[in-house]
Amino acid sequence: MKIGQAAQRVGVPIHVLRHWDEMGVVVPGRMTSGHRDYTEEHLRRLQVLQACQGVGMSLSDIRQVLHRHESGRTGTIERHLRRIKDQRARLEEAERFLEHVIGCEHDLLTRCGECATYASTGSSSERERFAKTSHTLRTI
Repeated sequence: MKIGQAAQRVGVPIHVLRHWDEMGVVVPGRMTSGHRDYTEEHLRRLQVLQACQGVGMSLSDIRQVLHRHESGRTGTIERHLRRIKDQRARLEEAERFLEHVIGCEHDLLTRCGECATYASTGSSSERERFAKTSHTLRTI
């Protein structure tokens, strides 16, 4: 399919597809006329590209993910997996804190040990204690 149809299918302007092609991220074939020729495989790759961008990956990193034989591919993927796992842990901490705050009866964060623990820049063991305490409070 031509670039206009592909752009419409993935919901981006044509110039974006041209840029991704020029960067070597998703490179379509060419028709005999020289026009770009996008297949269903290219559309799937474009959807993966958009999903990867949605979690903060750069185009150069996405290129490595999409091209199996790219140098450094495994390291790039492992780095992003670590970042995602770290982010998930921080989100879970924030979720536990906010769930606690809903029922917290203290008027100031400094008067609540659990709130103060979350707000502190202390060690991860303090945060783990908060997580365990919050879990215990929810089950009571």
